Amino acid sequence: MNDVNAAFAAAAGLIVDADPAVLGIVMLSLQVSVCAVAIAAVIGLSLGALLAVTRFPGRGAVVVALNALMGLPPVVCGLLVYLLLSRSGPLGQWGLLFTPSAMIFAQAVLIAPILAALTRQVLESYWEEYAEQLRSFGAGPCRAVPTLLWDGRFALLTVLLAGFGRASAEVGAVMIVGGNIEGYTRVMTTAIALETSKGDLPLALALGIVLMAIVLGVNAAAHALRGNATRWAG
Repeated sequence: MNDVNAAFAAAAGLIVDADPAVLGIVMLSLQVSVCAVAIAAVIGLSLGALLAVTRFPGRGAVVVALNALMGLPPVVCGLLVYLLLSRSGPLGQWGLLFTPSAMIFAQAVLIAPILAALTRQVLESYWEEYAEQLRSFGAGPCRAVPTLLWDGRFALLTVLLAGFGRASAEVGAVMIVGGNIEGYTRVMTTAIALETSKGDLPLALALGIVLMAIVLGVNAAAHALRGNATRWAG
């Protein structure tokens, strides 16, 4: 128990003193996750909006596939991205493997289906509610998308926050494609796994506390946005 208390005390000291190692890992983690969410948002929101307002042969299969990909195992995602970026892969000439860019790529691939599926659900309900009114103004499905995105902005921000929370907590995929290189590709989740296995509990606990604070902050922001959306609708 004394060792655990000492480890927590040392971890608190690392956080309060803004230890450079902790700060560097946290900043890289945020950079990777924010970039991944931005890329995934462009793909996911566009695909989700398209599925929400259009009907075409095979749409049901696409929706089912997206829902299934929401549960894509991170290690499988990491393996697929690894194969794409390896020297013998189709994108091997880019030299992205074991770089932060590869980690961003893996996280974006992992969360894009989540954003697309949730966006479809949000915008489909808005489209069902406003379709007749929008058509009366001469707005077809594609022209209605900007209006739907604006009306659903609070819900979509919640979707993006959910994607960020998923990305920031990811370990399997980024470990495979990033390599957990100290000072270069080491993020919070991979560092926690490594430092725990090495027995460096203070650093692992410090990163764990910061990661939990970020996750709680994201969830608090999502809750606040849902409250704003409810008040706005009212």
